[in-house]
Amino acid sequence: MAQRDGHNLVVVESPAKARTIAHILGQEYEVLASLGHVRDLPKKGLGINIERGFTPTYVNIPEKEKTVRQIREAAQRAEAVYLATDPDREGEAIAWHLVQVAQLHKQPHHRVVFHEITPEAVKEAFRHPRGIDMRLVEAQQARRILDRLLGYLISPLLWRKVKGGLSAGRVQSVALRLVVEREREIRSFVPKEYWTIEAQLAKGDAPFKAKLAGYASSKEKLLIPNEREAQRLVALLSSARYSVARFEERQQSRRPPAPFITSTLQQEASRRLGFSAQKTMTLAQQLYEGIPLGAEGEVGLITYMRTDSTHLADSAKEEARRFILQQWGAEYLPPKPREYRTKVKNAQEAHEAIRPTSIFRHPDSLRPYLSHDQIQLYSLIWQRAIASQMADARYAVRTAEILAEPLGGPSLIFRASSSALVFPGYRQLYIEGSEEEEEEKDGAIPFLVPGDELILLGLEPQQHFTEPPHRYTEATLIKALEEKGIGRPSTYATIIATLLEREYVRRDGRHLCPTELGEVVTDLLVQYFPEFVEVDFTAEMEEKLDEIARGERAWQPVVQEFYIPLQAALQRAETAPKAAQPTEELCPQCQRPLVLRWGKRGRFLSCSGFPQCRYSRSLSEEGRTTNEPCPYCGSPMVVKEGRNGRFLACPRFPECRGRRPLPTGVACPQCGGTLEERRDRRRRLFYGCSRYPECRFTVRRRPLPQPCPQCSGLLLSYRAQMAKCLQCGWQGPPPEGETYSG
Repeated sequence: MAQRDGHNLVVVESPAKARTIAHILGQEYEVLASLGHVRDLPKKGLGINIERGFTPTYVNIPEKEKTVRQIREAAQRAEAVYLATDPDREGEAIAWHLVQVAQLHKQPHHRVVFHEITPEAVKEAFRHPRGIDMRLVEAQQARRILDRLLGYLISPLLWRKVKGGLSAGRVQSVALRLVVEREREIRSFVPKEYWTIEAQLAKGDAPFKAKLAGYASSKEKLLIPNEREAQRLVALLSSARYSVARFEERQQSRRPPAPFITSTLQQEASRRLGFSAQKTMTLAQQLYEGIPLGAEGEVGLITYMRTDSTHLADSAKEEARRFILQQWGAEYLPPKPREYRTKVKNAQEAHEAIRPTSIFRHPDSLRPYLSHDQIQLYSLIWQRAIASQMADARYAVRTAEILAEPLGGPSLIFRASSSALVFPGYRQLYIEGSEEEEEEKDGAIPFLVPGDELILLGLEPQQHFTEPPHRYTEATLIKALEEKGIGRPSTYATIIATLLEREYVRRDGRHLCPTELGEVVTDLLVQYFPEFVEVDFTAEMEEKLDEIARGERAWQPVVQEFYIPLQAALQRAETAPKAAQPTEELCPQCQRPLVLRWGKRGRFLSCSGFPQCRYSRSLSEEGRTTNEPCPYCGSPMVVKEGRNGRFLACPRFPECRGRRPLPTGVACPQCGGTLEERRDRRRRLFYGCSRYPECRFTVRRRPLPQPCPQCSGLLLSYRAQMAKCLQCGWQGPPPEGETYSG
């Protein structure tokens, strides 16, 4: 037994967190990092004894042997060991595994939990240590076993039926299904034409706009299906007498949004900053674990970032109120601190929202110490936390109904509304991304009195088309998963990263689109494992895991309920044919139909008569020869794919290093050059002229080869199955009925 030296040992996950806590606790404590999990289920083999109640067989992670040895030796010298891993199920499980692997049960060991790395929070946690909560450990263990059973048993089936290297996941596959089903909704959507009529009216010298709502004798909304009907109504309304039928003016308050939880932080960082969910969580982890602030040392700047609670500590609310009072005065302070209800299903992961550890640590004071991305995310968290405790924004809202009485025709109703900000309240500091999208475009309605006569300045009929649902972005997919109770805050970023990594989903700008491979995998899973990719089934499983964490349910029966139908589904799926999509193309060797398949090198066509006929042809863009000459040697260039997307490269590489962006075949509207696919510094796709820097024309949306049917200008993709003219603003389905992804 090593001689004890009077020190205490603290074990955390990361070196950054270790440095911050060591700075807080001082020399009486030695702080070491486990670098995450120290043991797990084996990489090879199931690692679960199904016959013995799904007992897991854990193995030490080889790369962590040195770390575990250091922790074990330090523990033998210490008076007591404190396990200060993260305050969630995963952190509880890491602490439990550390006890087993480093043999910490041989000496006093305690669990300490804090949600912010500040001197007050850390010291308070050390004053109230507890034992390891086995309910949380069992909930994490059940989740790990469920994920292993589904992934380990279904993934090999995908290798045999589709292609090698694929994976299935309990939550991942449901998220993929949402993306695929949304894409199919968009494809099957048929845009329908409709028209609106707007009247430009005036009371004296105060003009305003009102929109035709319907006939005065009917409460139903008036539908104008085509131009002919729109022109008939315009002719009728041109001779009408206009007067105010109803006018209302009222004050409306808007409450500030709640402080951030994991999902709303990811959504807002995506909308406002263009960050992926994974990037947001990486930056938030750095801010939580601690940043060197000069003479102050390592300081944790935000509270724990994996949480689904909107609660703020009383001390944080009081600090925010003091700051608001000092900065803006009593008018911006509500009568009492605000409370927010958590809207997430079964919220339980942590006890507080994401907020700065000190409201008085202004973002400007941190700029010398943080990277550009870190300061952007910190500023967002800081602003949202303070705004959540500020006064309501107040608006003056005016609504009016206008009666149009045509000569010799039925009376019609126009409606108008406007809102004007009269007191900014929380908007003085923070405007939510979704609120920015709602900003009022039209001018205010003048004060009106029922019976007032109005002057008609003009009528404007406008053509519109109904639009399909939007594709998911990272932000909206996370919101959908949260609303449906699928997954947990800590899993959203990993889910999306896995879908992209497996090439089940690709990015089109900020939108997520399923690949053909993703659709084939989804179809196979829906056909043979329907209950396991059902939204309700996955959400119910999350509820059961929560019940395990609360001690209301044993974990083995939950796993048993999951495994029995999984085993039956696996037996049915073994009869499934190898995945292939039929095509109309015939095999050039035997005239049988060709089918689309997937292999290690991507998509390929093969003969449906295989193995009698072994004809195949690759469909991968990689390596496709084009007519574009290399700018250095003149060789026909080939398509390559790199970390920033597709590009053209010389086939004689490395002897010749000629390369250029991939042309779209669409002419530049400014100079006649060719628009090319390019990427900016953030790797976001845009389209620029091949004659850059002489011509600096760029667009974000994909240019289309068809000219605008109204002015022959450049058409750009505008949502799914819709186009928009850059020159005249025309919108509608692309000419000749062509469909495309926009």
